Amino acid sequence: MVGRIQGLKRGWHERSKIEKVEFQSMAMWHAMPWVFLVSWGSVPLLVAVRHGPLPLALGCSLLLTAVLQCVHVNRTMRRSLDHFLKRAQPPRRDLAVSLALMVTTLGLVVALQAVRGVEAEMLTLATMFAVMPYGQSLAFAVPIRTFFIRFAVIGAATVAAFAAIGVHDGRLVGTAVVITLGTLVSLLSSRCGAWTLAVMWEADRAREVEARLAVAEERLRFGRDLHDVMGRNLAVIALKSELAVQLARRGRPEAVDQMVEVQRIAQESQREVREVVRGYREADLAVELAGAQGVLEAAGIDCRVTGSSAGLSVPVQSALGWVVREATTNVLRHGDARRCDITLTITDERTSLAVENDGVPEAAPEGRKGSGLAGLRERLAAVDGTLDLTSGEGRFRLVAEVPLARPRQDERDPNESRQGDRHHQEEAERVTR
Repeated sequence: MVGRIQGLKRGWHERSKIEKVEFQSMAMWHAMPWVFLVSWGSVPLLVAVRHGPLPLALGCSLLLTAVLQCVHVNRTMRRSLDHFLKRAQPPRRDLAVSLALMVTTLGLVVALQAVRGVEAEMLTLATMFAVMPYGQSLAFAVPIRTFFIRFAVIGAATVAAFAAIGVHDGRLVGTAVVITLGTLVSLLSSRCGAWTLAVMWEADRAREVEARLAVAEERLRFGRDLHDVMGRNLAVIALKSELAVQLARRGRPEAVDQMVEVQRIAQESQREVREVVRGYREADLAVELAGAQGVLEAAGIDCRVTGSSAGLSVPVQSALGWVVREATTNVLRHGDARRCDITLTITDERTSLAVENDGVPEAAPEGRKGSGLAGLRERLAAVDGTLDLTSGEGRFRLVAEVPLARPRQDERDPNESRQGDRHHQEEAERVTR
């Protein structure tokens, strides 16, 4: 039993926020018919029916059909909602059964109205309840105009039936009013929530599309940068190689100069490609911190970022930037956090990045951690960093520490790097000559 409860809790926390909203809405919609049965159906009916064979038989039959209405609408609700959210076909057979149960319930109400010894005024609430279950199912399955047309026909037929058994004047108006109220309550309580769910799912799909477009745009950017770097250089290499071949065939010494130039351009291309790939793979810590705060706040999580990445070396920023990415992903996917604090602390001895959030019910065993954390440890190991995880009392804390806070001495200025490359190129040309 305890294991099943823990499994349910784990399954609940693994749901996305919109899935939780849909689950809660479905629970409310399933409970509504039973609440109305108790308040509008059974209690007034028991008060209205006096002890007598025929009234009791009709009353028990009415109560039974009301219960069947509640059971059937609970079975139909999911299929009707799936149709509204464009996941399935309309449940026509279920709606037909729900309509038949409603007609039976209304017929029993009319029969009780015609029996002497029944307090007719108390049957008004039973009439209002009779249209509720069918109205809930129909509100998901058809357009609003069709919904009102059908219930206008149902209301007119019910009023005509009451008039046929001798009900006149204000009581007919009251019957029409309570049927109208029941129709509106079932429509507003079902359709408005379903429309909200549809908008939320549409926004969720839009976010997924936006993420895919961002990935595609990044791929295009990388391809464009690589083309800009390699396209011109490869064209020049091809032309100079062809020229060198022609000069070599003629025995001209300028062929060597052309091949030295080809070598220089190839080395320059190799360096430029490394720079493009480095810019693509490395993460800027300041950008990642701002992006994490924006994403978490957009998801309804209060996020506070403390500290600045100024003065950190590029490898350290890249490693910690990946820590921010993975931690943000874990907060969004695996928890139900309401607050997240990201703190960056830089001292003369080490740099520390702490990400702490609430909404985590229990710590997962170390053996069940995802591969993302293992990848972070590998990235941090490249800069002699460590990763520490703690969890308890509904909070999860991730701390990454790197021993160096300032740029390393072996990191050269790009201008110095280019000067060194020119020196090597001149040396290669001198040796070649």
